[in-house]
Amino acid sequence: MFKTRLLSGIVLVIIELLLIIPGGDILLAGSLVISWIGMYELYRVFKMEKELPAIIGYGIAALYYLNLRFAFVPDMMMLVLGSLIALMFVYVFTYPKYKTEQLLAAFFGVFYVAVMLSYIYQTRMIKNGAYIVWLIILCSWGCDTCAYCIGVLFGKHKMAPVLSPKKSVEGAVGGVLGTALLTILYANIFRNTMGIETREILILAVISMVGALISMVGDLTASAIKRNYEIKDYGKLIPGHGGILDRFDSVIITAPIIYYLATTVM
Repeated sequence: MFKTRLLSGIVLVIIELLLIIPGGDILLAGSLVISWIGMYELYRVFKMEKELPAIIGYGIAALYYLNLRFAFVPDMMMLVLGSLIALMFVYVFTYPKYKTEQLLAAFFGVFYVAVMLSYIYQTRMIKNGAYIVWLIILCSWGCDTCAYCIGVLFGKHKMAPVLSPKKSVEGAVGGVLGTALLTILYANIFRNTMGIETREILILAVISMVGALISMVGDLTASAIKRNYEIKDYGKLIPGHGGILDRFDSVIITAPIIYYLATTVM
């Protein structure tokens, strides 16, 4: 199992490099495809992955990503309300084919998966985005690794005993602090290229600490959905890891946090 997870992890890193380094339309298109897969996995939980509400959800996600590129919708609230109204039409005129929770899941899936993952692309496009975007991955997977190591060594107090019995408060603290240290190391390596000073490096470390803390919520959210619907993994696309949502559960919620903090305080 470890070998399988390691090989899958290496492949994932290569794919990330191929998408994030060039950025632009390549990253935008890649993010949309990944979002579609993640939405498919989520919709499958509600037994509607090939139904009309799901198809509308996939279409809304595509429209949202196209708007990121071409900005033909002046107010994103128009897209939000339009999405909701379209799904309400389906609900009413096909009644009672679909359950209320299926329509809510179709709407939720667009924003939980597609919109939140789009902030990887949006972060990549800001000033120094080619470097800041990696904080999303560092806050998610770096925090997870640090939290696991500290938790195994020192974990005594359960953080969420019912939802995730293996996660500890000590591990969470270790994950947040470990992420900050990794960020400081990372930022110092690229400080000349990024044109930043010690103050900006410390700001990035604080941003990463917030992102790391939030990433745990993303992880636990995905776990809560799985527990509610009694499934082990969202999919089997990534051997040893599960599906897209199993591997990107913390990335999903971390991406917009990093984007907004970086654009606000940097």
